[in-house]
Amino acid sequence: MRACSGTEWWFLAAALLLVAPSLAQEAERFFRRHDANKDGKLSREEFPAQIRHMFDRVDADGDGIVTLAEDKAFRRKRRAQPPTRRGTKLPAGVRVERDVAYAGTKNPRQMLDLFLPAKPADARPLPVIAFIHGGAWQGGSKAAGPARVGPFVATGKYAGASIGYRLSGEAIWPAQIHDCKAAIRWLRANARKHNLDPNRIGVWGPSAGGHLVAMLGTTGGVKELAGSVGPHKSVSSRVTCVADWFGPTDFCQMDAHRIPGGMKHDGAGSPESRLIGGPIQQNKDKVAAANPVTYVTKDDPPFLIAHGDKDPLVPCHQSELLYAALRDAGCDVALIKVLGAGHGGFRSSELERRLAMFFDKHLRGRDAEVPAKPVRKGQQRAKD
Repeated sequence: MRACSGTEWWFLAAALLLVAPSLAQEAERFFRRHDANKDGKLSREEFPAQIRHMFDRVDADGDGIVTLAEDKAFRRKRRAQPPTRRGTKLPAGVRVERDVAYAGTKNPRQMLDLFLPAKPADARPLPVIAFIHGGAWQGGSKAAGPARVGPFVATGKYAGASIGYRLSGEAIWPAQIHDCKAAIRWLRANARKHNLDPNRIGVWGPSAGGHLVAMLGTTGGVKELAGSVGPHKSVSSRVTCVADWFGPTDFCQMDAHRIPGGMKHDGAGSPESRLIGGPIQQNKDKVAAANPVTYVTKDDPPFLIAHGDKDPLVPCHQSELLYAALRDAGCDVALIKVLGAGHGGFRSSELERRLAMFFDKHLRGRDAEVPAKPVRKGQQRAKD
């Protein structure tokens, strides 16, 4: 079985692999919830729409049904894989310093991996692309980073980082943004040691990671969210640019705009409610403090936002809200809709080309205009 991407971890954490007292109990709850005809099996149609793309992976014998034993086996195999070992393959020409303790603790979640080119393109300090993983704030890990930032670092023109953070099962909001800001401060404070440019740090994240990078972009000067994590409290946590891939931006509006059959968010068990420590509609002040749209100001850095128009987990409306707020504030922002795409899984060479253009423009000073017109899922790279 191949390793899950950071995007797939959102699906797993949100619907299949929620942290539970017992693996068996969680599997049994899952079956009770979705076994409509109570025959002890799940058909493809009974499998939740949000994760139906994973049906064939859980159906180990390929007979078109998922049994309780198959579901338990799938969960057992996933949990047996140490999260720090998933997706660790590096592109050629990239070296890594793993498990850097940016917070000054031994907590494995408060660490980052630093990626450096074996042969930098020149002697100048390198701009940094920092990746923040998804997973509903409940799962995933920094091991998703090599596949994302590795290709940029392999060019010799960038350094990369993959940032871990405490999950909501360990600490509720604002612990997650405190950790991410501490990681940015560590990169800036240690820039000279690693030949990094402290004035050129871009961030990129999908889903929950998209939410966190958007928060980094909109709260650079918000003292209340700076936190006390890490040894570099006096160092700035501002970022130079933000690539937000389908991140939540205003939690209390998610259910009102979800697509038919899409995930519900207002309940106490939703990822957003677990993040803030209570049902979101009953804790609107806490929600506002966790919403990127709350903090938008005219001095926010450039944003590139991408979102699938068929997303069943985070409605595309969430990105439309952030785009409108940034645009109305006079910020540099573009929203690329990915037609026919759900929650991630919309990688295309054309979208990757635009992301590279965005980072080249804002981190390397290249004169480029990033197209904002929609792309189709799987669309190939356009000719320059």
